Amino acid sequence: MRIHVLPRTIRAIISGGAASLSVVSYGLMLSNAHADDAKVERVEVTGSSIKGVAAQSASPITIIKTEELAKMGITTASEALSRVSGNQSQFTASSAVGQSGTIGASADMRGLGSNKTLVLLNGRRLPNSPFEGSSVDLNIIPIAALDRIEILRDGASAIYGTDAIGGVINFITKKSYQGLTTTFEGSLPTRSGGGSQTRFNIAGGYGDLNQDGFNLFGIADFHQQQPLNAADRSFTSAGGIRPDLGMFQTSGSGYPANFYDPGAGPKDDSGKALGLSGNPYAAAGCVSPHSIPQGGACRYNYASVLGIVPQTKQTALLGKGTLKIDDNNQVGIEYLHAETQSMVYQAANPFASGEGFFLPSTSKYYPGNGITPAFLGLSGQDLTLGYRSELAGRRQDETLNKADRLLFSAEGNDFGWDYKTGVSLTRSTQLQRLVEGFLNDDLVRSSLENGTLNPFGPQAAGDEGIYSQLALRGPYLDAKATTAAVDFTASREIAQLPAGGVGLAVGTSWRHENSAFNVYHDVANLSSGTGYAGSQSIAGHREVSAVFTELQVPILKSLEAQFALRYDNYSDVGSTTNPKVAFRWQPLKELMFRTSYSTGFRAPSLYELNQPPTRVETGSSQSDPILCPSGVVAPGGIPSRDCNQQMFKLKGGSKDLQPEKSRSFTVGTVVEPMKDLTLSVDYWNILLKNQITQMSESLIFGDGNKYAADFVRNPDGSLNYILNPNLNLGNVRTSGIDLGFGWRLPETAWGRFGLTLDGTYVNQYDYQIEQGGEYISNLGKYGAGVKGFNGGGGAIFRWRHTAGINWSLASWSAALQQTFQSGYLDQNTSADPGYDDHHVGSYTIYNLSGTYSGIKNLTLTLGIKNLFNKNPPASNTTDNYQFGYDPRYADPLGRVLFLRGTYKFL
Repeated sequence: MRIHVLPRTIRAIISGGAASLSVVSYGLMLSNAHADDAKVERVEVTGSSIKGVAAQSASPITIIKTEELAKMGITTASEALSRVSGNQSQFTASSAVGQSGTIGASADMRGLGSNKTLVLLNGRRLPNSPFEGSSVDLNIIPIAALDRIEILRDGASAIYGTDAIGGVINFITKKSYQGLTTTFEGSLPTRSGGGSQTRFNIAGGYGDLNQDGFNLFGIADFHQQQPLNAADRSFTSAGGIRPDLGMFQTSGSGYPANFYDPGAGPKDDSGKALGLSGNPYAAAGCVSPHSIPQGGACRYNYASVLGIVPQTKQTALLGKGTLKIDDNNQVGIEYLHAETQSMVYQAANPFASGEGFFLPSTSKYYPGNGITPAFLGLSGQDLTLGYRSELAGRRQDETLNKADRLLFSAEGNDFGWDYKTGVSLTRSTQLQRLVEGFLNDDLVRSSLENGTLNPFGPQAAGDEGIYSQLALRGPYLDAKATTAAVDFTASREIAQLPAGGVGLAVGTSWRHENSAFNVYHDVANLSSGTGYAGSQSIAGHREVSAVFTELQVPILKSLEAQFALRYDNYSDVGSTTNPKVAFRWQPLKELMFRTSYSTGFRAPSLYELNQPPTRVETGSSQSDPILCPSGVVAPGGIPSRDCNQQMFKLKGGSKDLQPEKSRSFTVGTVVEPMKDLTLSVDYWNILLKNQITQMSESLIFGDGNKYAADFVRNPDGSLNYILNPNLNLGNVRTSGIDLGFGWRLPETAWGRFGLTLDGTYVNQYDYQIEQGGEYISNLGKYGAGVKGFNGGGGAIFRWRHTAGINWSLASWSAALQQTFQSGYLDQNTSADPGYDDHHVGSYTIYNLSGTYSGIKNLTLTLGIKNLFNKNPPASNTTDNYQFGYDPRYADPLGRVLFLRGTYKFL
């Protein structure tokens, strides 16, 4: 077996001593550097199928040691990746508020979308979320089982799969484990209201792989977070009413109900009534604390009653067994099971005026009939209602995600070849269930008509129990995605050149994917609030087979090349061939240059192709461009129906989607001017074609003429919904620079200090709203339409970084970490020109922790996240249901204290 040398700096970083979070780039020195150091075996490094020394990599790789994460109170994969500068945005539980069929948590390298970031566990694919279909829910990864996280920033479609466009995140578990360890952690926000977390895990293992020939270990991890309401934070308690931001985002489906009388009001020249709208309680202040009077109606401030952080419970189990066949070969089995239960709290059930909810004049609750105050000018005809069932309580929607992966593997060396092979079975499921606050639409209609439901106020005597009779509970949707996969890779040195050996890898893989989306019509069809009323169950499947090869060629002693080529065949969208070429040149032992070029290809996921049509409310209030242009009611329009309302949109899959294609280019340098000091600079450039996403709802409503075909109207001309399916839109062009810095200072009597910086500067992010259209810059400002999750637009930060200072002395250690992201021009949804240039401020957070390990077998960590209790920067974006800040880029919890204890049993 060939032995190579690992440089001092890399060894220090891998051991976790370099700095907090241990973030640094691989690819520093030649294999003969620091020849006095201990020798290490060749290993497989993320980004190559050929075993070698990590320091020889031609690709920029970021390493995060999980033991350092624990010291910072970071105990989830999602939170760990939020510290990576190249990860532009996060989809988290908070981002899922108000939405159905979402990923639990996901990463978004380079701002290209989570489905273009390939997530692996020990170099193999994890089960994708059944909703979205190409993204991994980060909640399924038990971070307590991990040794480190490796992030390849230049893409690796030729190595791991065609969809590794934005980058590869490889979560690597411990190879073996002996003994028994328990860990408990609790965290508590210093502000009242909720959001506290508890976590407990236990890890145990038996057997020494070298001495006993086997090792068995398992880890069980349990995590729970309490909910946090909008009312408990100053920047969200006002909901959608933020005059300081030019925002007035409310709903005309209110409580008390707003009405429209078609037989009342002024008459036209023919004597026909033009209609009258209003609210019997508007003059009295609208009664409900969540409603405000405006224009004779009661507008409902639905965002003020949201739960901005859902209640979550997570369980993750990982078991791994390894059996040594002989000195060169071993077999293994690995099983992962994860569950996440999430409860989302939303405003009370709305019943829109265009959905056929009427109050007859015979109802005792009709204005003027003795219970509800009279309203001048009513005709006595049935009233059309825009109503919200506040007395039934907030809606509670529960989501249960489950994921499993069973892997059988073998690896070793035979006949002069290093090999690895595996057979895996994965499954992920998601079930969505109505828990409280949802009402049966048909029963609501009949209860209004028979006079037993009061849409304007409290129930009269004898009608008090009506809401329990109208309640709708139970599952309304489930989805399942399964994959069976086989892979085989072999590598060896095939030739000897003057500069060194030529490495070759060959491999093949095959996988069969199935997805199914099942609508429970007995629940879904009874409430428009589910979004799936009338939707049909649907399923899809595909097979993907691939062959690939890789060469590592030492051209000169100081120059090495990597060539890789991959051919994939998709049974439903055709075949593709993708190359990768990389060079690594080291003219001096303190200086190294690297560059790479690759292409990518992402087939539309089975979910993107087959998603059932879903009719859901828009994330923000909109105005009908025909009946209420620019927010001003037009003839035939009804303010409570057509102006500043949460409208409906119909989103869903499309069989006409074409694959996304990409090309990526990187060039960089790494400098080690002195021992334990490393600086890296890498330029990256990505072109993405045929982006698959949904167009921004704000963009569609903003140009009713251009997108007239997307407006589906009722017979009376009012808007039923807009069409918002998955589409191939235009291209995305983005480029930037990654900076890495690590310095482990010499040891002193006062201890040893370390400094790190992981930063990304983006100098271009341009996108097209439509194929062949003009490019629009999204850099440093909120995008109009296509970037991000669910087409909601979003911001691309010019600069993000994580910087750290750590210190250690004997049994004590401490770390101070700063995360920073630059500001950007806001979405600016207000019609008031005074807010057209609102700027979202930069966001800086400091985290501090200290660790003591001087007690035998016990390690204690005490820390503070968000040391200075920084609020998220104010934003007037309305694409996320939450208002006042953007949950994709900021944490609403504020300052959080945490305590962590780990005990190792003998």
